[in-house]
Amino acid sequence: MSGAARSILIYAVYLFVQGLGLLAVPNVLLPVFGLPQAADVWVRVVGMTVVFFAIFYALAARQEWRPFFVLSLFTRLSVPVIFTIFAATGLAPWNLVLLTPADVLFVAWTWFALRGEPLMARSSVG
Repeated sequence: MSGAARSILIYAVYLFVQGLGLLAVPNVLLPVFGLPQAADVWVRVVGMTVVFFAIFYALAARQEWRPFFVLSLFTRLSVPVIFTIFAATGLAPWNLVLLTPADVLFVAWTWFALRGEPLMARSSVG
């Protein structure tokens, strides 16, 4: 398994745990970040979606799907940007941004791993 695939697989585990937390026990997880407790089902729906994303990331890692790795750099980096916009416009509390440092760290890991791969490993998997 390449370094980039390993970073994506570990990110998948992170997503899976985060998603399970939001799905199963959101009112334990949310206050840790200073966010209000969930009063309706939407946080659990997000948790379910995050678990599903984790499965996609794990499969992409196992298949060494480099185009997915590259695209994920942009989508994962957009998370802190979008969360900051939500907070700046009053749509969400600033504490929401506390959920984003791991995304930035995982993006950096994947990016450095992709840069360090030999050309042969960079070819697209059909």
